[in-house]
Amino acid sequence: MFYDLLILCVVSFAAGFIDAVVGGGGLLQTPAILIVLPQYSVATLFGTTKIPSLSGTAFAAWKYSQDIKLDWKFLLYVAVMAFIGAVLGAHYVTLIDGKLLKPAILVILISVALYTYFNKTFGVGTAKEMTRLQQLITGFLFGFSIGFYDGLIGPGTGTFFILAFISLMGYDFLRASASAKLINIATNLAAICYFSSTGHILYEYALPMAVFNVGGAFLGTKLAILKGNKFIRVFFLMVVVFAILRFAYDIFIK
Repeated sequence: MFYDLLILCVVSFAAGFIDAVVGGGGLLQTPAILIVLPQYSVATLFGTTKIPSLSGTAFAAWKYSQDIKLDWKFLLYVAVMAFIGAVLGAHYVTLIDGKLLKPAILVILISVALYTYFNKTFGVGTAKEMTRLQQLITGFLFGFSIGFYDGLIGPGTGTFFILAFISLMGYDFLRASASAKLINIATNLAAICYFSSTGHILYEYALPMAVFNVGGAFLGTKLAILKGNKFIRVFFLMVVVFAILRFAYDIFIK
């Protein structure tokens, strides 16, 4: 158990760093725990990763909130929508085959990578003129749908939230990343509520991993705030490309 835990803690540190900058730490943490602990059910391993993810994300959100002005009322609303979506997604994790969704996600990720690479102004930050009602409708649509994805599949959720805040709300990368952390708290909390109630969390692994995830999040937020949008944009592209490779492997090779 010691060596398994050591490997998972190191991976959790890296995942916390990635999550704090652009999201997508689950792309590293989820396959790692599936490989290291194959004797447990997928639901149990998914549930176990949610505690370190929540810990690192909550720390990153706190750090970002000290330096970046956020629309707290709007984010709370989106968080509630995401929470509801994540609970439903977690409920259907045993009923819907996530493999059926992966080809569509792969196409979306490839499109995002190409658009971000060729559109140099993407994520620079041009706030869109929207009425409060338009904001609420938009927040409901992407909050609930991405929350459902997080509960059902998980990896890359933070990256999708950043994409939504940039493309739909006109945020820059730094503000989008900070906002995504707050929403991710809701989706992770929803998943933890569900998985803990069904006994699908290995606390002997989850708690030590959480400590290391917070360490990675500390380093990630420091760098993101220090380096700004250009650094986050490059990192965002790297994570999206990694996600493309991950989903392509799952679809065509695994």
